Amino acid sequence: MKKYAYFPGCSLEKMAMSYHLSTLETTRKLGVELKELEDWNCCGATAYFHVDELLAHTLCARNLAIAEKEKLDLVAPCSGCYKNLYFASAHLKKDPDLAEHINIALQEDNLHYSGNVKVQHLIEIFVNDIGLNEIKAKVTQPLRDLRVAPYYGCQILRPKKNDEDVEQPRFFEDLISSIGATPVDFPLKLRCCGGALIITSRTSALSMVRNLLQNAINSGANVIATACPLCQVNLECYQKQINQEFGTELSIPIMYFTQLIGLAFGIPPKNLGVGTELVSTRPVLSYAEK
Repeated sequence: MKKYAYFPGCSLEKMAMSYHLSTLETTRKLGVELKELEDWNCCGATAYFHVDELLAHTLCARNLAIAEKEKLDLVAPCSGCYKNLYFASAHLKKDPDLAEHINIALQEDNLHYSGNVKVQHLIEIFVNDIGLNEIKAKVTQPLRDLRVAPYYGCQILRPKKNDEDVEQPRFFEDLISSIGATPVDFPLKLRCCGGALIITSRTSALSMVRNLLQNAINSGANVIATACPLCQVNLECYQKQINQEFGTELSIPIMYFTQLIGLAFGIPPKNLGVGTELVSTRPVLSYAEK
């Protein structure tokens, strides 16, 4: 059984509970153990790195040090958490002076980070560590004819890491195909959803989300699959406001990729957190019932 330190972050145990539930259900089905990181703390989100970069790195380093102490690699389902943890680890490995300052701070918790933790996004665990063949083997209710727009968002692949293809990635599409669904050609799949811009520039943020939703609908998608709690909130929760603001009639379900995998595995929708959405997923469920 593969085992990882699991960093749910501040979203998954509250507003993104359906992501949390579907993550635990699907990984368990695949023989993967996610051990929640004991006494984890917020990764600092996006804002804190622009307020105090040293302290923001220290927040991430504390989580990394706890995982290292448990001799486990770290998995984060949230794209923002993943980005922060990944690059904090990378910077600490390259900058001895930064590592020294942060490890002095970590001494208060009897922790030390040596850089031995591999940080991965949850979707990387499914695609690379578990593998698509293993996922296919667990499918009992293939989502045939379901057309899915794979929404990567902007933080899984950027900044670029190693030899990643950040312009034309295919791993999300391949994952969708492995459960019997059809990935659509979604040109805006890497475009930012606006993140927290809704707080400071509402019209601009709504315009960005409107473009993403319209592009997915124009591509023939029945549902948009996401891999990030903030992306999910922006794409789903503001559809009504977008229609009011721009006089549109956009309506498309937004689901986490783990929920779609769970449906294909025959896991009851309720166990996956399905049914709590603002935009009904009933049309998607009909494909799992065929």
